Amino acid sequence: MRLHRNLVYTTIDSLNAIFNEGEYADKVVARALKKDKRWGSSDRKFVAETIYEIVRWKRLYAEIAEVKEPYDRDNLWRMFAVWAVLRGYPIPDWRQLEGTPERKIKGRFDELSKVRALKESIPDWMDELGVKELGEKVWAKEITAQNQPAKVILRTNTLKGTKESLRNTLMDLNIETEYLKDQPEALVLKERANVFLTDAFKQGLFEVQDANSQLVAGFLDVKPGMRVVDTCAGAGGKTLHIASLMENKGQLIAMDLYESKLKQLKLRAKRNGAFNIEYRIIDTTKVIKKLHEKADRVLIDAPCSGLGVLKRNPDSKWKLQPEFIDNIRKVQSEVLESYSKIVKPGGKLVYATCSVLPSENQEQVEKFLKTEIGKQFTFIKDRKILASESGFDGFYMALLERKI
Repeated sequence: MRLHRNLVYTTIDSLNAIFNEGEYADKVVARALKKDKRWGSSDRKFVAETIYEIVRWKRLYAEIAEVKEPYDRDNLWRMFAVWAVLRGYPIPDWRQLEGTPERKIKGRFDELSKVRALKESIPDWMDELGVKELGEKVWAKEITAQNQPAKVILRTNTLKGTKESLRNTLMDLNIETEYLKDQPEALVLKERANVFLTDAFKQGLFEVQDANSQLVAGFLDVKPGMRVVDTCAGAGGKTLHIASLMENKGQLIAMDLYESKLKQLKLRAKRNGAFNIEYRIIDTTKVIKKLHEKADRVLIDAPCSGLGVLKRNPDSKWKLQPEFIDNIRKVQSEVLESYSKIVKPGGKLVYATCSVLPSENQEQVEKFLKTEIGKQFTFIKDRKILASESGFDGFYMALLERKI
């Protein structure tokens, strides 16, 4: 087990882009992996995992290394040295790693791990908010779970095949998967692999989608032939799932504020063989008004803090600000009141988020049901899913029915 200079240099460059230039970790990692065509899978694995690890544990490593933002290159090397020591790598005699205080690093790790916000490497305000909303015991378990690396989950595209046939196809490519209990379309990768390079992906046989995210479309109770509206479609992971549940029959309207996201969705839909989707950009209020009382089913996959998906997006720990969460709660109330009017009498609505905070979830639904439009709906059921209980992303979904 030894460190290779070119891999470590790429890691340091990438951390600089994430921490000092505000770039998103997933984009930086994707770019880093294309840097040298000669790298094997273990080299790419080292680069990707090391970048994500240091992003995930940024606050703890910075405290141990005694460095403060903005980090210069020496600071980044010191944080890297902390990672290497704690992971048990022998420290090579490189100029940048001279005098790495191995015993001190281990001692400071033990000492700082007594404080939860440092041990779990999160901002103080996030720790306080988690305790306030979920209570000490639940939050402590949840934030520990959110610091575990995310598993890779596939969703079978049932427009093109079965879960069993997909599993066999991947097995032929030496990609082993396991079934998930109570998840009709999910396969879990036994080991991380770049599934996007496979012909199976290019042919649209599957999408990569977290196990709990896969529950949302089913919760909406869609049937072939319905008119369904996905109001915050984004790049369309859930839209594509709905299309497959509708068996391409009926009308599925995918809406978003951003044209760039719908363009991505169009490409994905083509690959998936999903051709019952219409695309509408929400550029005026008229777009929504035209659909008032027209849909059998409406999904509001609301913008949220993302505090259920930190394991997948560890850099959002450092990008999120408390003001953003205050603001997003207002946006959630507004979209619920506005987009719920699309549901026709007797139709159903799902409000979903990838947050674990009650103030973004059940409290939003309770508040909505007291509004003028909300009084026209009946609460049917909801699901509050924690990463600490499920092993996957944290999610919330509520099913409401519009009264006839």
